[in-house]
Amino acid sequence: MEMLHLRYFVAVAEELNFSAAARKLHMAASPLSQRIKDLEHELGQQLFDRSTHHVTLTAAGAALLPLARDVLEQVNAIPWRLKEAAEPQRSTVFLGMPAGVHPDLRERVNALAERVKARYELKRWPGTTADLVQGVHDGKLALTLARLPVTDPALEQLPVMSERLGAVVPADLFAGRDSVALAELAEFPYVASPGEITPAYFDQLDHQLNELGVKKRIRLTNTGYGGTSEIISSGEAFSISMLDDRSPMHGYRLDNVIVLPFSDFRPQLDTGLLWRRDRDLRELVEAAKDIFKEPLSS
Repeated sequence: MEMLHLRYFVAVAEELNFSAAARKLHMAASPLSQRIKDLEHELGQQLFDRSTHHVTLTAAGAALLPLARDVLEQVNAIPWRLKEAAEPQRSTVFLGMPAGVHPDLRERVNALAERVKARYELKRWPGTTADLVQGVHDGKLALTLARLPVTDPALEQLPVMSERLGAVVPADLFAGRDSVALAELAEFPYVASPGEITPAYFDQLDHQLNELGVKKRIRLTNTGYGGTSEIISSGEAFSISMLDDRSPMHGYRLDNVIVLPFSDFRPQLDTGLLWRRDRDLRELVEAAKDIFKEPLSS
């Protein structure tokens, strides 16, 4: 029995008219009738009752019809099923993005999305470092950029960027300056953005400043980076943030706020790429390792 015999049989069974079925199959009615007779002979069953005016299925023909349709459907599905097996379906995954990611690092994220686009649709997901790290730990995010240090033992991490930090000070009090010493800031309170939005590194930085003689503090709550800038703009305090003027964190600066390098202190904020070491994302992780293999600095 050939596949064509089943196709011919289904066409006649659906049309119940040899001439209409022949037109559908782009062939003449006479050879179609002969092919059906050949199939009936091979099966040892009459499949159609033929008369001058109409064609009907016999009991054997009615039983064969769903079987033939199923066989043809499976055969027709072979090309797309084979393609699906050879080329896994594209899936959507998320990469966490903390606030203030440097544009050079964003370029690498875009390059990663382009590299893996045949297999993954890589989407960015915002959040604080703590939330993003937890998202990777819980499997909600495939990867995340995170401000280091991160101590979760379930996560693999790759350092991807170091950003030098500077003193965020009132511009009118430090006009014309190209740097500032810590001693000059000893009488200013240090103000950090609320702990729920700042990376853990800033806790270490706070401790360092205290040891180096900067003792006064202003603690803000229920505000964001803009609140920190507001306090500094009024001349009441200083803070620490990214020195590179291309950093998006400079977008929070108000009038009368500038960022100066320290002359006697060199803080830096490190960013890493993190993923669960036990999650099967081999293709994505290998592409990420290649694109982020050379750490950036600013």
